[in-house]
Amino acid sequence: MSRRDEGLVEELKEVARRIGLKVREETLLREVGYHVRSGRCRIRGEDVVIIDRNLPAAERLQVLLDAVAGRDVETHYLTPALRQLLERRSVSAA
Repeated sequence: MSRRDEGLVEELKEVARRIGLKVREETLLREVGYHVRSGRCRIRGEDVVIIDRNLPAAERLQVLLDAVAGRDVETHYLTPALRQLLERRSVSAA
């Protein structure tokens, strides 16, 4: 587990909260008959990002990057490493 990724996950969770996304880390159960995965959804009119806490830090980071991508984060302070990740994500999505 990369400490760098863990730090970026924590920073991105805070940024997500500041832009109006509720972030929940839960243990997602995997049972026969359905496939669950982390991601963004709406619950009772609220934007929520649900992250499987059993995922490695790099995968949790990708879930959060997907959830925040395309949202206005320019008014929020981001470390250079996180800003670079978000810029790369937006370039690859275009």
